[in-house]
Amino acid sequence: MVILNALEKYGDDAGNKISTNIKLERGIKIKFSGKNNHVVIHDNAKIGGLTIDFACSNGKFEIGYHKTHRPFIGSIRIGQDSRVILGNNVSTTGRCFITAAEGSQVIIGDDVMIAKEVEIRGDDAHPIFDVDTGHRINTSRGIDIGSHVWLAQRVAILNGAVIGDGCVVGFGSIVKGAFPNNCIIAGTPARVTKKNIAWGRNHLCSYPYYRPDSSSVEKSSYWNRTDNDHPSVYPIKKRNIFLEKFESFHQMVFSWKKS
Repeated sequence: MVILNALEKYGDDAGNKISTNIKLERGIKIKFSGKNNHVVIHDNAKIGGLTIDFACSNGKFEIGYHKTHRPFIGSIRIGQDSRVILGNNVSTTGRCFITAAEGSQVIIGDDVMIAKEVEIRGDDAHPIFDVDTGHRINTSRGIDIGSHVWLAQRVAILNGAVIGDGCVVGFGSIVKGAFPNNCIIAGTPARVTKKNIAWGRNHLCSYPYYRPDSSSVEKSSYWNRTDNDHPSVYPIKKRNIFLEKFESFHQMVFSWKKS
């Protein structure tokens, strides 16, 4: 096991490596327990604090660049054959937690705003089985979060979740399932509470101090009506169908071993 307290270019005999041209020594902890794990940090990324635990092998973490937004602060846990990929301008107002295991992946698009105490969980950390069949009932599944999504404080995104571009996820919501673009998602469990919405990053305490209608803001490319058949959802649905078939195959294998 190797523990690094600096973020900088690195490589070892086990195939673990960090690809970046920046160097940070504050608030950094990267642990390699396996082999062939890879960290990719864009040279223009802003990192306010980062902990990555590669608990197994063949994992990957990647983050894109930042322009004017807040930095990213996060604790990441990556299991066997798993990936956590963050796009450009993914910012946080406090530390978030992201995990992926058992070959799953967490994909986050561009211009995503994450409040503090958010958890994005592509796995449940521990297995749960049906005592009658022996089948696993909480298989790890990937998470796909689109671009220009706002995750409010204490949101939990659970495995298998799909969130379309331009969405807002309300305070304390627990999200599982697929949701289209440009909608407000809220509740426990979360549901769509409002469609055809758009939001902006500028804080309400910044100028102009009143924004009564859309004429007071600059519309972005994410200003769209909700489409229940939004194209960005299709490849994710196909991937989840594949995962369901993969899970069925594993259940067959487990049943065969048990017999």
